[in-house]
Amino acid sequence: MSISSAQASKFYQEVAENGIVWGIKDNGGFPAPHGTEGKRAMPFWSSKSRAQAVIENVNAYKGFEPVAIPWEVFCERWVPGLSQDGLLAGINWSGTGATGFDIQPSELQKSVEARRKNT
Repeated sequence: MSISSAQASKFYQEVAENGIVWGIKDNGGFPAPHGTEGKRAMPFWSSKSRAQAVIENVNAYKGFEPVAIPWEVFCERWVPGLSQDGLLAGINWSGTGATGFDIQPSELQKSVEARRKNT
């Protein structure tokens, strides 16, 4: 299992258990940089500490703050909004380059919901 797929698996499990998705935000809003395939992705994390680690270790995210998003709000507002805007969801990006899996928001939702049914 690659590091990115391990991070994705951990994301699904932790969000299913805790019911919180974490984003990061500054005065300009939530970041949505271009990913490796040229599509924009908005990163999300499964814990505050994971989001905070990226803020502390990635220069591009200095000055950002972690933001808790309840799972229900994420499903009702964020998933449709991200999809409408043509954005992917980044999952538990990590490391000095803040990299990881980028997937369709609806796939993220399905994967977490599948875990929620099993917890």
